[in-house]
Amino acid sequence: MAGTEAATDLGSSRRSQDDTATLIPHSGNLEESSRRGVKTTRFKDDDEVVEITLDVQRDSVAIEDVRAVDDGGSGHSGGFDGLSLVSPSSSRSGKLASKLRQVTNGLKLKNSSNKAQQTQLGKNMRKRLDRSKSGAAVALKGLQFVTAKVGHDGWAAVEKRFNQLQVDGVLLRSRFGKCIGMEGSDEFAVQVFDSLARKRGIVKQVLTKDELKDFWEQLSDQGFDNRLRTFFDMVDKNADGRITAEEVKEIITLSASANKLSKLKERADEYTALIMEELDPTNLGYIELEDLEALLLQSPSQAAARSTTHSSKLSKALSMKLATNKDTSQFYHYWQEFLYFLEENWKRIWVMTLWLSICIALFIWKFIQYRNRAVFDIMGYCVTTAKGAAETLKFNMALVLFPVCRNTITWIRSKTKIGAVVPFNDNINFHKVIAAGVAVGVALHAGAHLTCDFPRLLHASDAAYEPMKPFFGDKRPPNYWWFVKGTEGWTGVVMVVLMTVAFVLAQPWFRRNRLKDSNPLKKMTGFNAFWFTHHLFVIVYALLVVHGICLYLSRKWYKKTTWMYLAVPVLLYVSERILRLFRSHDAVRIQKVAVYPGNVLALYMSKPPGFRYRSGQYIFINCRAVSPYEWHPFSITSAPGDDYLSVHIRTRGDWTSRLRTVFSEACRPPTDGESGLLRADLSKGISESNARFPKLLIDGPYGAPAQDYREYDVLLLIGLGIGATPLISIVKDVLNHIQQGGSVAGTEPEGSGRTKKRPFMTKRAYFYWVTREEGSFEWFRGVMNEVAEKDKDGVIELHNHCSSVYEEGDARSALIVMLQELQHAKKGVDILSGTSVKTHFARPNWRSVFKHVAVNHENQHVGVFYCGEPVLVPQLRQLSADFTHKTNTKFEFHKENF
Repeated sequence: MAGTEAATDLGSSRRSQDDTATLIPHSGNLEESSRRGVKTTRFKDDDEVVEITLDVQRDSVAIEDVRAVDDGGSGHSGGFDGLSLVSPSSSRSGKLASKLRQVTNGLKLKNSSNKAQQTQLGKNMRKRLDRSKSGAAVALKGLQFVTAKVGHDGWAAVEKRFNQLQVDGVLLRSRFGKCIGMEGSDEFAVQVFDSLARKRGIVKQVLTKDELKDFWEQLSDQGFDNRLRTFFDMVDKNADGRITAEEVKEIITLSASANKLSKLKERADEYTALIMEELDPTNLGYIELEDLEALLLQSPSQAAARSTTHSSKLSKALSMKLATNKDTSQFYHYWQEFLYFLEENWKRIWVMTLWLSICIALFIWKFIQYRNRAVFDIMGYCVTTAKGAAETLKFNMALVLFPVCRNTITWIRSKTKIGAVVPFNDNINFHKVIAAGVAVGVALHAGAHLTCDFPRLLHASDAAYEPMKPFFGDKRPPNYWWFVKGTEGWTGVVMVVLMTVAFVLAQPWFRRNRLKDSNPLKKMTGFNAFWFTHHLFVIVYALLVVHGICLYLSRKWYKKTTWMYLAVPVLLYVSERILRLFRSHDAVRIQKVAVYPGNVLALYMSKPPGFRYRSGQYIFINCRAVSPYEWHPFSITSAPGDDYLSVHIRTRGDWTSRLRTVFSEACRPPTDGESGLLRADLSKGISESNARFPKLLIDGPYGAPAQDYREYDVLLLIGLGIGATPLISIVKDVLNHIQQGGSVAGTEPEGSGRTKKRPFMTKRAYFYWVTREEGSFEWFRGVMNEVAEKDKDGVIELHNHCSSVYEEGDARSALIVMLQELQHAKKGVDILSGTSVKTHFARPNWRSVFKHVAVNHENQHVGVFYCGEPVLVPQLRQLSADFTHKTNTKFEFHKENF
């Protein structure tokens, strides 16, 4: 056995009440041998030798054997099972037992590759740090100072930024974060700077390029030990190798600030005590590096949990199916994309094709008709274009009213099977498309008349004008003004002006009031401007009828067809408005009001008599105290089985801001244990004090894409921010059916006074809620707790994601991940949501989400319902198509207009 002498540090040793202390080598000569990963070390003293055999693997260390060795090499073993220490035999001498105890009080291991990195065994031998497999895999993903969003572009980009930010050849401490790519976390970046400078003895507040490169090399080092040491040094400000409670609190506060978690910051003392209780059970007042490492390595996180939820073989096979085949031609790729597009959009395609075909047919019919009339000889193709456009204009002005007949559409989609071939979910989009067709028709019709027809007629010869006398009179019109001041002229001009104003103010840029405050037009935009100018179409339709009757070139009544086009649609629309007027006459009774963080107002109200709805539908609300004329749509968040009606309203404009104000003024301040500003429950009786709530009128319910959720075996519900509102109602409805006997049969709440039994198809639901603000979780905390309490079979799987927190693995969120694991393990409560539903950090990997659902639900029909900002729509739609065509799970995507 080759003898090697080595010196080892006598590090500080701390003994807990029931743990074996860390191992420190006995003084003396050290001998070491190596065979097949097994390291044997002898500690020699004058009269005795203690031999310890270690099994050293790539990422783990285990004690195999401890024995006393005499001069002849024979030994007496004291066996170890893994790392569980077995007491020495009583037959051994007291001196040998003392030696063994000394050895087991702290052994620092040295890697046979002579690398500088050393692995230190934790003080708790029964809870050893398993750095193989899941523990190390999770830890190695944590404490990343260089991530996909920080410094991912390498030193060359950092050097380029240094050249831009440097002052006299040095980088200021305040610009360090921006230089390495850690923007938005200035305080955290400064702490990183200070720790790296402290380690190198740098006291100045600037860095040269060489010093910056040295810092960068340490930050970008992918070794876990190095990253752990960097993080530890950042917390250990006095560099004494110990982290005190005060330093823990400071880093918690810093992490909370970097991740915009104000409530976590307020509870820094509580979470400091939680960490110290876990890592300093003997109340020494500090923790050391190995304690921090233990916390990291023993944190399973979500990666291990997810890995057990589905078969790895199925997952691997699915990944192979989803992988892009690079051998296929470009033509094949485009052909497949075209087929996917057809399959997903065939309803829209046939409706649009039918609409365009009708418009083209009407245009051609009128074009040919006027091509064969005498007026063509004077006005030429100008008059045929104007008349063809006029015919399509009449058709579109009639058709544009149908998509906004909400009661009719809701009845058709609920009571008939037409929804199987007509995309009623796109009614507003179709309304916009038809409006664009109206704009094209107006431009062609008015443009051809004003710029071509009238000038040609004014300059026509007497002979050419002769056939026009029956239409324009025996005397030729004297000037251009003659055409404009006539009934046909001024009605047309006024309609063009009103349509232009309404069309412009309906654009998102103006309707959502996105103009700068300095823009003088800002006061003339917004929802109010959109709403009132849209109602100017009452005048437009009246003028259109007059304009259609007083035609220059048509004298017979049956050829004046404008009123024929408009009669039925206008009658239907007027009937709808009258129905809504009578149905929304009585005010609902307010039961409870809550004003939550994030400017969200929750209103709980009584159900009007006979009010029936489905989860996912919406209602219109009017508050006379805010505006007597404005009605705004909001998704229903209560379930059909609840005895109340509720909505959650995010204040985003003038009307919602004023609504929040008037209700907040009637609210009392929150008491202990309450969230938001709450009022007494009016169901207990109306008193003089609580009768001050403003009255609300409601109109509805109306159909929405999410109402069709019952047709699917599995639901994948995705909400962004306040977009979770219609999906919360679905979650509650599914929960109610679970309590009623599960998912075999349910009741259909729609109908004219009768309850109709129908199968309830849904067997499983996945709800993903992504929000930027931690306070948002208070909106639906009660629902989350209710699901966790009553869903014993795990039918509903809830996932909360806070996108303001840096992704798991980023050093800026590492401590928050630790806190979350500790809090959830000890109290079963999440640190952000305050519920038993664990919050994930950053946005979900949507491809992994779809893969998870596809693997667990083969040969099933999955309804994907999304409500939120449109930025996510293309990705979710594409993923639904990909997984539908490449797996045997069918995904159907539906989006809410938001």
